[in-house]
Amino acid sequence: MNEDEQAKASGAADGAAGSAGDAARPAEPAPSSTPVAGSSSGPTGPVADSESAHADSASGKVGYAASGAAREARPWHARPPARALMIAVTLAGLAYALMFFRGLQDIVAPVFLALNFYIVVYPVQRLLTRIKVPRAIGACISVVLVLCMIFAFFGLTAWSVAELVILIPSYSNELVATYQSTLALLSDIGVTSSVIQQQLSGFDVRSVLDAVYPLLTNLSSVAGLLTTVIMAVFFVAMDSMGIDKRMVMLLDVKPSLSASIGDFAVGVRRYWVVATVFGLIVAFLDVIALAIIDVPLIWVWGVLAFLTNYIPNIGFVIGLLPPAVLALVDSGWQSALWVVIAYSVLNFVIQSIIQPKFTGESVGVTPLISFLSLLFWVWVLGWLGALLALPATLLIKALLVDADPRARWVNILLASDPRTGRAELVKGLKKPVTSA
Repeated sequence: MNEDEQAKASGAADGAAGSAGDAARPAEPAPSSTPVAGSSSGPTGPVADSESAHADSASGKVGYAASGAAREARPWHARPPARALMIAVTLAGLAYALMFFRGLQDIVAPVFLALNFYIVVYPVQRLLTRIKVPRAIGACISVVLVLCMIFAFFGLTAWSVAELVILIPSYSNELVATYQSTLALLSDIGVTSSVIQQQLSGFDVRSVLDAVYPLLTNLSSVAGLLTTVIMAVFFVAMDSMGIDKRMVMLLDVKPSLSASIGDFAVGVRRYWVVATVFGLIVAFLDVIALAIIDVPLIWVWGVLAFLTNYIPNIGFVIGLLPPAVLALVDSGWQSALWVVIAYSVLNFVIQSIIQPKFTGESVGVTPLISFLSLLFWVWVLGWLGALLALPATLLIKALLVDADPRARWVNILLASDPRTGRAELVKGLKKPVTSA
């Protein structure tokens, strides 16, 4: 190779090496438009403010878009307009359901009464199942127990009503004399007027009996009620043989609803058992007090005191008035006063102080809620609503409040002890909510 060729080869090698070095060197940063502190280079003044405002506007648009996307991600029924509509539709549906049940009170009330009786005896059926007794035999034994309870309840009621119907005519003269003396006493103190006396001048015990007697002896309505209750007991018994499996399956799907239904059953059972035991105690003590005061028909008034113990708030007054009036007619105002004092002391001590300790706070509601529930369920379910007021309130509370952890704050307003309602709220918030 001559000298010219060597020079060309050496120049090509140097050019390749230079190209490789340029490629390996890092690229120089592009000139920035952002001013550096301490330097006078870069845009300043209105240009920088415009760029900053543009950046803030872009950031605001991004935040608004994100919040809009979050709102769009919420389900349609959780958005404010749809939520208000859902609340209005729910309230309208509840109002319609109440009117529907009110129209069917002759069916709904006996069925719910049968369900309450069966809840009371169901632990016996469960015990028989645990000791390997066939489920069908356990259900039949439960049906027999429920029928005994039903016939005992209605049998005692019929006996006491029959005794009253027989007794009242024998005291017609005494009732008229008591009525006239009461009018004279009121006239002496200036309470009555001539108009009131004219309206009440036609008072006659026989007319009162003629008005009350058909209500007390309406056998057709009582027979229809008993038939509905007995039929409902048999159908509830057939469903009870598989209720345990259903509750286990419900626990997997809706644990809050399963727990609330279980609490409802426990509360209803405790209410009926405790009310029965303390009703017997109150009735026995009332019979002793009436025997000491020497009031006629003490066992009838004892049965009446026992039956009215199931009626909240006003049951005490219903059980007190008949023996007090009879004591007034038979022996004078002193005996009637002693009856009022004895009933008031016994019922206040037992029903207001001792019985709530055994009933439990899970059953207890405030006195105002108890009284309003009594009026409400009598309107919805008829006269049986007086007996079923508290169980029906517990059922509605279990389905609408206890089953939803977000609604358990209502227990703070309903529970007789607000600490119990707060404990229920904390327990509901700690439990995980599992949706179907």
